[in-house]
Amino acid sequence: MHDDLNRLLDIAHRHCPGGLVETALDGVRLNRVTAPTAPVPGVYEPMFCVILQGAKMVTIGDRTVRYDPSTYFVASVELPAAGCVIEASAEQPYLGLSITIDRALLASGLADLPERPVGRDAGFFVSGVTGELLGSVRRLIELLDAPQDIAVLAPLIRREILYRLVQSDDSGTIQQIARADSRLSRIHRAIHQIRAHYEQPLSIDLLADLAGMSRASFHRHFKAATAMSPLQYQKAMRLQEARRLLIVEANAQSTAHRVGYESASQFSREYARMFGLPPARDAERLRGAPPAPQFVEI
Repeated sequence: MHDDLNRLLDIAHRHCPGGLVETALDGVRLNRVTAPTAPVPGVYEPMFCVILQGAKMVTIGDRTVRYDPSTYFVASVELPAAGCVIEASAEQPYLGLSITIDRALLASGLADLPERPVGRDAGFFVSGVTGELLGSVRRLIELLDAPQDIAVLAPLIRREILYRLVQSDDSGTIQQIARADSRLSRIHRAIHQIRAHYEQPLSIDLLADLAGMSRASFHRHFKAATAMSPLQYQKAMRLQEARRLLIVEANAQSTAHRVGYESASQFSREYARMFGLPPARDAERLRGAPPAPQFVEI
């Protein structure tokens, strides 16, 4: 694994001079940070993440996880979260990479594999990196130095990476992502409903029906997947959307109503609690910063 990691570091240094880089490989990002950071709130898309150098902490709901080059992180559903780099310097910068999880590709790869017992409904987890998995990642990232091979070889290697993830996942979570009848997939349908209608009053009965569960069972499995309640999830989505809107429209009161808040003062309190500044001051700061992606890097 040491040789694979060194090779990955060499490629990452050359292709990621600083910050977050969208590579020539679809859905593959590199991230370089030269100092520890404060927690950055955002929404994390379904992805597989590996740290090549440094370490990071991610807080999702009431859970905090740490990962470094010996481990990998998987987010299997869209999750409001806050991540911070905890080990980085100019001499040894944090270097990480992420690969979005293609559900269709995963489903096709699972067709010939036996179904594993489900150990948990986690929408995210950290696990130990194996030599086989790191070798597959290295072969994918090496394509950045051979762009003429990407169209043919990248889908094959991504399929291999998903296979290695399934083999190293003792909880069966990866398989749940692709199986339409799994509890995690049913929770994902409820998550999609919340995200699509975040500004509307939350109907637990509707969400439970979409998930095909009783109210009590839905609450339990939603919390297991996201580390938060449906109401907490909706609130996080509302505040994330409000932040995006405030960059364009500075009126905090009208923004509060647009994302579903009846009380502007409650909106301001909850916004400041999540982002560290009141809405107007945070929006002013963000207008001078580069535009943020829809999903943020872990």
